[in-house]
Amino acid sequence: MIAVLDYGIGNLRSAEKALQRVGGDAVLVTDPDRAAGADGVVLPGVGAFGCCARALADRGFDTLVRDVVGRGVPFLGICVGFQLLYEGSDEDPGVDGLGIFTGRVRSLAAGVKRPQMQWNVLRRRAADRVATPGSISLLDDVPEPAWVYFVHSFAPEVTSETSSTCEYGGEVAASAERGSLWGTQFHPEKSGTTGLRILQNFVASVPGGAP
Repeated sequence: MIAVLDYGIGNLRSAEKALQRVGGDAVLVTDPDRAAGADGVVLPGVGAFGCCARALADRGFDTLVRDVVGRGVPFLGICVGFQLLYEGSDEDPGVDGLGIFTGRVRSLAAGVKRPQMQWNVLRRRAADRVATPGSISLLDDVPEPAWVYFVHSFAPEVTSETSSTCEYGGEVAASAERGSLWGTQFHPEKSGTTGLRILQNFVASVPGGAP
């Protein structure tokens, strides 16, 4: 079972349905105890960083996320759900993130239209991760050029864990990964066949997931 964390923020059905479309046994979950036994976990998010962080904590999902990531359960953060994995955000400086990825979330460059609400092409980077035989990476078998859909005004800093970027007034982090921990600033569920391929990779990384 893949738990899509429902903490009262935004429309999560699109992520659930896209995962189901590529063969994942995805279910919206409102109870951290149920999510604790999941084979994979997805954390979507839309809106402001601070509101999402507070809602996550109010539902008890902040502790759950740290626990499942610490145990190596395959995990995917999407958009603000990806941003929440970092230490904090300039959008809400007084609110802490989960601190699972190093670095902070920064505003997009001055002079560009915010939010970036468009398709953009991914530029792959070599993330500093140790691949194990048979392991699956977020961008495996994703054709180039890979176009994906963004809706955001903030993005994490580019670090050694950043696995792809896009160009938008400079280099912008588009995805990151560390072992079974993945995150995308773009919306794979809204990114056509490329996004479905990425979600299929995630499902395949989950024990008992679809091939």
